[in-house]
Amino acid sequence: MPRLCKPAVRAPEHVITIEETLEFAAKAHAGKPQLPLALRLIRNTGVLKRHIVQPIEQTLKHPGLTERNRIYEAESKRWTPPVIEEALRNADLAARDIDAIIYVSCTGFSMPSLTAWLINKLGFRPDTRQIPIAQLGCAAGGAAVNRAHDFCLAHPGSNVLIVSCELCSLCYQPDADDIGSLLSDGLFGDAVAAAVVRGNGGVGIELERNASYLIPDTEEWISYAVKDTGFHFQLDRRVPGTMEPLAPVLREFAKDHSWDAGKLDFYIVHAGGPRILDDLAKFLEVDRSVFRHSWSTLTEYGNIASAVVFDAARRLFEEDTPAQDATGLIAGFGPGITAEMALGRWSVDGPETLD
Repeated sequence: MPRLCKPAVRAPEHVITIEETLEFAAKAHAGKPQLPLALRLIRNTGVLKRHIVQPIEQTLKHPGLTERNRIYEAESKRWTPPVIEEALRNADLAARDIDAIIYVSCTGFSMPSLTAWLINKLGFRPDTRQIPIAQLGCAAGGAAVNRAHDFCLAHPGSNVLIVSCELCSLCYQPDADDIGSLLSDGLFGDAVAAAVVRGNGGVGIELERNASYLIPDTEEWISYAVKDTGFHFQLDRRVPGTMEPLAPVLREFAKDHSWDAGKLDFYIVHAGGPRILDDLAKFLEVDRSVFRHSWSTLTEYGNIASAVVFDAARRLFEEDTPAQDATGLIAGFGPGITAEMALGRWSVDGPETLD
């Protein structure tokens, strides 16, 4: 069965701490009546530091959409190759062994997709399938795992490379001072991740079932307003409460597989913010520590959009190895409001299988 191998994750070299974030926000929006609330919300995110693709002085400026997209293209081409090479090594595969590339990003745009450049530059076969996903936001990490799973089932023995490139700082809008924008300015970070779903063999999470769910009539709760200055992130105040309606969906999803969503061995969940994780623990009736990998990602990198699930998965791989057949959940949440869910179990080929 298809198996998610250990992801590779890298974050840019420029770091901004929570203290610096609060200081910059206080200076840039001094005198605004909503500032005290925004500062309090940023402090409560639990984010201690984030990585950004440019020095903070450049990040706080807006050189125009053309220049920002040029930076996105240049930086994505700088950061993706080493991450891909590491992910391929983790899966014990070479570029020629990959049958499809799923590229996910909601923070820049290019046509053709970066997949074309990767195929030309990194030695992938010319017949490699290209599957770009641009508009699922933070849910795209989970969606990419699910589409890779589907591809491997439809094409037995195939291998799929997933690449997530999220340069959220390039979407900063200096003039946006609503609560949602100010909160996002202190929450999102930049990161690049890659992982391979092998059709056969390897070490990792054997994918058994996946599903999607959209909460009706919530498509405006997380969105971009596309303007001359680029993408303006819009966040409805009701978003943090979405785990209450989604937890029963996760429970039913696991139940249909004869599993109990509250009694799994590991959880790889999108770290949208502290309330998302706390509420999910509450409504699934699990201890918040089961989301420790997501909490660590949030603390050290912030919300890195679609890359969160891959960083949380990486931390699972680097922790004490789960027992054979340990059961787990992968879940990404994003615009729609959309949930992308997968169930899998830890699996390692035995010597007889390798032979």
